[in-house]
Amino acid sequence: METYVKYIILGEILVAVPIIMTDASCDLPGNFMEKNNIPFLGLMCHFKNKDYEDDFGKSLSYEEFYKGLENGEMPYTSQINEYRFTEKFKELLKQKRPIIYIGMSSGISGTFNSSKLAKDAILSEFEDADITLIDSKGSSIGLGILVYYACKMAQQGLSKDDIVNWVNNNRLKMNHWFVVEDLKHLKRGGRISSSKAVIGTLLDVKPIIYIENQGKLKNITNVRGRKKAIKYLVERFREIAVDTENQVIGISHGNCMEDAMLLKNIIEREFPNNKFIINILGMGMAAHCGSGMLSLCFLGNKR
Repeated sequence: METYVKYIILGEILVAVPIIMTDASCDLPGNFMEKNNIPFLGLMCHFKNKDYEDDFGKSLSYEEFYKGLENGEMPYTSQINEYRFTEKFKELLKQKRPIIYIGMSSGISGTFNSSKLAKDAILSEFEDADITLIDSKGSSIGLGILVYYACKMAQQGLSKDDIVNWVNNNRLKMNHWFVVEDLKHLKRGGRISSSKAVIGTLLDVKPIIYIENQGKLKNITNVRGRKKAIKYLVERFREIAVDTENQVIGISHGNCMEDAMLLKNIIEREFPNNKFIINILGMGMAAHCGSGMLSLCFLGNKR
């Protein structure tokens, strides 16, 4: 049975509810995506000599993926191409509803540019196609929270313009903070040198990474030890978050649920009544940051 609506009545007018679309890097729980009928595309991940779509653990289970990471596998991803976007947009346009695609940052992946090329190709063929593209300037559960809010607004009957304006006005207020556990993946991506990776591992250094306003990952500081890293995330929430009693707070983790729950409990003790979305990190981000990564995402007064 469908738990979503396609049309609502405003006054005497039947209005099409916008389709909220995203990509799998949003790291929302798969059951939430299914229940709310949120269409998506996933990056392709090359793992153990095979290619898998990042599809919330269906093609390749999280258990097998993270077991591979912990055993030294080094997967890599490829962006979603124009063709896949074109086919997906055409499929959704058959519903004759406006499409709002909220995608991962163009500063992290070329995926968003593929969506622009696909939209241009479709408009050259179907001039009345209603497709809005939003570069979230974020990723992981921070992107997921924007999608969550957009989905709820669509279900409540807000117009396409209202939803688009809200996301555009808040995307650069969405904070993304990450603690990296496995330095090998940062070394492979060229973010740190081999010598720094070795020394950092020996000294138990935990890089703190955030996404800045251009949507790029930046190593802002390093701390010694996991407990101090988690404390640092809490301090950022305390310093930057707004509406701290009525937030949707996102926590994603690289197969370290205990640390995710510890982070949640620390924040919840000081700031009760918030809603938390906690989910495992998908292949797209985990392939580059490794097992053990922990992220905290929330709306703030700035990034």
